[in-house]
Amino acid sequence: MSDLKIITDEQCTSYTSPGHPEKPVRISRTQAKLREQTELNLAWGTPGVASDESILRAHAPELLKRLEEPVAFDEDTPFHPGISGLARASVGAALEGLRCARNGEIVFSLMRPPGHHATRRKAMGFCYLNNVAIAALEALATGTRRVAVFDFDVHHGNGTEDILVNEAGAAFYSIHQHPAYPGTGAMNVGNNCFNYPLPEQTPRAHYREVLASALEELGRFQPELVAVSAGFDAYARDPLAQETLEAEDFHWLGGQLRGLGKPLLCLLEGGYSRDLPGLVFAFLKGLAGK
Repeated sequence: MSDLKIITDEQCTSYTSPGHPEKPVRISRTQAKLREQTELNLAWGTPGVASDESILRAHAPELLKRLEEPVAFDEDTPFHPGISGLARASVGAALEGLRCARNGEIVFSLMRPPGHHATRRKAMGFCYLNNVAIAALEALATGTRRVAVFDFDVHHGNGTEDILVNEAGAAFYSIHQHPAYPGTGAMNVGNNCFNYPLPEQTPRAHYREVLASALEELGRFQPELVAVSAGFDAYARDPLAQETLEAEDFHWLGGQLRGLGKPLLCLLEGGYSRDLPGLVFAFLKGLAGK
């Protein structure tokens, strides 16, 4: 059996905006890195189908209509021809990942667009549909009693919080730089959204302590499934944030998540440095216990 399953699709590299940091090479270079490495035994999969029923658990119908309109969503989130289908494919990868995680595989969805800034009604922050929230609600609707979402992207998962706040059976944990985009996440929200804001240039040792504390709280929730918004932009040389983590920290974090002993579904969110392939690989080695 493989150490991990990677779900990806070459089509997700088919759109781009000149000068935009969320580039196709984030995926293509990471795919190449994972295919050429020999340390991990990886299985590969492709996205499943994302039905309207699944998407509409998390999003208002108006958002699906808006994805077809050829107008930018905001200054960070341009319209691209076919973006609705590409966003649905990213959701489909999350849903296929959910199926695989329930079958005992540890899954990493290597897709774009990312999702954790998309709110119930709005595409924003490079995100069009909220992949992780859709997967969490799908799990709850199909027999899982308790789902935790753990978001270690350096930017607060405001969209996931907006969708999951006070949702029975769900809990959300976000560790992020604050103040930073999108300006939310300074305090806990509702009865199930727990935020861990950190100032810029937080020392690595303290950053790890906060990550460990959040995972300890998550463990007390006793989830049956953990969905992870895996952003690699808390890296010390990421161009969009001012944090301090190194590849070893992402390897450590992968090991900590593995140590929860729960079904794990991980989805790529942010991470904009040229070193992203190595950061993902370090995290995957941690997930695999290597």
